[in-house]
Amino acid sequence: MSVLVNKISGLYRGDQAKVHAGVNSMIDAKQSCSRLVVGEMSVQGDGQADPKHHGGADRVLHHFPREHYGQYRRWDMMQGFKDVPAMGENISTVGLDETQVNIGDIIGIGDVELQVTQPRSPCFKLNHQFGHPEFALAMQTSGLCGWFYRVLTPGEIGLGDSIRLLERRSDMSLRQAMSIYFATEFDAKAYDRLASTEGLALSWVNSLQRRLESQKIEAWEMRLFGPKGQ
Repeated sequence: MSVLVNKISGLYRGDQAKVHAGVNSMIDAKQSCSRLVVGEMSVQGDGQADPKHHGGADRVLHHFPREHYGQYRRWDMMQGFKDVPAMGENISTVGLDETQVNIGDIIGIGDVELQVTQPRSPCFKLNHQFGHPEFALAMQTSGLCGWFYRVLTPGEIGLGDSIRLLERRSDMSLRQAMSIYFATEFDAKAYDRLASTEGLALSWVNSLQRRLESQKIEAWEMRLFGPKGQ
């Protein structure tokens, strides 16, 4: 066991959806709290506006590094000042990023045990949230995306808890997973390696298998830029 973060810097939850450019979103619903009550499939008092693309067993908790906000501000990707929890995250930390966390990692926080399942797949709602038409594309390209957890052991996470790496199940970092999944060139060998990585979210496994069967990469325009006029 090793300590990845000595102290969580922020915990957030919320379940009141708001409308962004005519689309329901929970991204602005998060409010600071002192603890999260974590179940197998959800966090108490936390919700998803779009259950088809968010939430579920593989995406119960969203973890986003706080220092990424500063980088996006330096890239002039935000209209006005935005900080936590503007990404809709549940957990905020400093000092841990996508190069240090691997797919399948077993993580302990408080009395909760989690498994890292996937990086965040950015969508066009981020463009509305931050006032930049290519914010989602910038996140996809940079890999500064945060990640999701499935819950292995429910319990409570408290503000100030440490984050511990209990077990490493793969050699595939989140940054590597992003690089493979969102590369513009088709790479069957890399897709096969990623799809077989222990702990990877089922939605990503299925997507990679569809690519391998069709021998082509699915279109990303709708996810990244939304319907025309949005």
